[in-house]
Amino acid sequence: MSAAESPNVAGSGDSKGASVIVNAIAVLRTFTADEPLLGVTEIANRVGLHKSTVSRILATFEQERLVERDPETRRFRLGLGLIAVAGPLLAELEERRVAYPVLRELAEQTGETSALMVWNGSESMCVEQIASHHQIKHSTPLGARYNDALSASVQVFLAAESPDRVRTLLRSGTITYPGLDETGLEDYLVRLKNAGQRGWTINYGDTSLDEVGVAAPVYDHRGGVVAAVLIPAPRFRVSPETLQSLGESCLAAARRVTSRLGGVTPD
Repeated sequence: MSAAESPNVAGSGDSKGASVIVNAIAVLRTFTADEPLLGVTEIANRVGLHKSTVSRILATFEQERLVERDPETRRFRLGLGLIAVAGPLLAELEERRVAYPVLRELAEQTGETSALMVWNGSESMCVEQIASHHQIKHSTPLGARYNDALSASVQVFLAAESPDRVRTLLRSGTITYPGLDETGLEDYLVRLKNAGQRGWTINYGDTSLDEVGVAAPVYDHRGGVVAAVLIPAPRFRVSPETLQSLGESCLAAARRVTSRLGGVTPD
């Protein structure tokens, strides 16, 4: 083999290795809060890989405890090994550490679940949660991701984006809003503007008939939105008057987290 050919061989090896990693990540991402248990065939269909390839990936993940089998169904779920991987990041996530005592007090005050959400550019992700003490409650699992335009936390982050950026995200389907036309898109931009003026966003049964959510932004020292405080609750427990109270409590908590971060809340 000539010297000129060697880089191509190395490059193809690098490409193959990269594709294996991409496939492995795709397998992990098929697991969601709504569908935590999946079989090999389901995963293979979703990621477009052969079942034997998915089985090999899952076998490796199982050895490392990144996935585990449900003893009854033998389907797979994410494993505790992921916590070991994500733990150092979560521990160093300043917003999470600073927000925890505020979230705990917020849950005690309102009786509802409180959560801290961050934005990855196209999804709202839960990084901390204090569950409600009620038997019937709505919770947001750690690591859960949301891209529904009417989600309260998604609205918080989109309200901080430029209108053009919001239009791009919705038109491309990156942020989902089924049946949205151009008139509806402009109405949605008005909704975001009103939420920004009010200080907190509302999801009153918009994404799920039995769930309500309110959320408020957390700001950094530059006045940029870095997180959102979220209160999800069962709709039957939230009247319009209670909704106003929850929104105000959420806003106050978000401002406390902002202050503890050394952030600046815009006028």
